[in-house]
Amino acid sequence: MKKQQRIRQLITREAARLMYEEGVSQYFDAKRKAAKRLIGKQYRFAPKYLPSNGEISEALYELSQLKDPEDHEERLFRMRCRAVEVMEELEPFTPRLIGSVSTGRIREGSDIDIHVFCDEIEELENYLDTLGWHYAREATTINVNGRMIEYQHIHLDFDFPVELSVYPLSDLRIVSRSSTDGKPIRRLSVSKVRQLITDEHWSMYIKSGLSR
Repeated sequence: MKKQQRIRQLITREAARLMYEEGVSQYFDAKRKAAKRLIGKQYRFAPKYLPSNGEISEALYELSQLKDPEDHEERLFRMRCRAVEVMEELEPFTPRLIGSVSTGRIREGSDIDIHVFCDEIEELENYLDTLGWHYAREATTINVNGRMIEYQHIHLDFDFPVELSVYPLSDLRIVSRSSTDGKPIRRLSVSKVRQLITDEHWSMYIKSGLSR
C-alpha cells in the first residue's frame, strides 16, 4: 500500500508540474502523461496509481503558491476585478463566476469562467455586438448521463481570457457538479465577487482606487 501511495503522489506532482510549466491543459492528459513518464505503459493496467482530478488540482495550487505567492495574489486580484467589469456589462444574462478565479486556485494560463443564461444565443451575440466586444463562438458536445448534449461557449478577448458558457434560463437554479472533485459548482454573482475582493484583497483594493 505504501508503494502504491508513493507512486500515486509522484504522478500527482508530475501531473501538476506538467500543467503549470508545460501548458498541459487537461487533467486527463496530464495524469496519463505523468504516469507514462514515471511507470511506463503499465499504468494502463494499474488505474490505482492514477490520481483524481481533485488531487492534481490541490497539488497545482500548492505549486503555484510556492513559485511566486505575491505574483499569484496580484494576478488573482486583477482577474477578479476584470470578472466584475465583465459581469456588470452582462447583467441582463445573470452572469455567475465559476472555476479557479472564484476559488482562488488559478495557475498560469487560467481563464475567467462565467456562466450566462439565455434561451437564444443570438440574443447574447447581438448584445456583445452592441458593446463592441470581440468574441469567438465555439460548440462542445459532452456526454451527460448517457445523452450527448451540445453546449455553446463564447470566448472574449481581454487582458485575461474570458470564457462564457451559455445555458438556458431554466438551468439557472440547477446545481451542477464539478468534473474536478464532484462537488457542487460554486456560482458567484457579481455582488459576491465584489465581496470576495474586499475580503481577500483589501490592501490591493484600497491601493487600486476602486474603493472610491
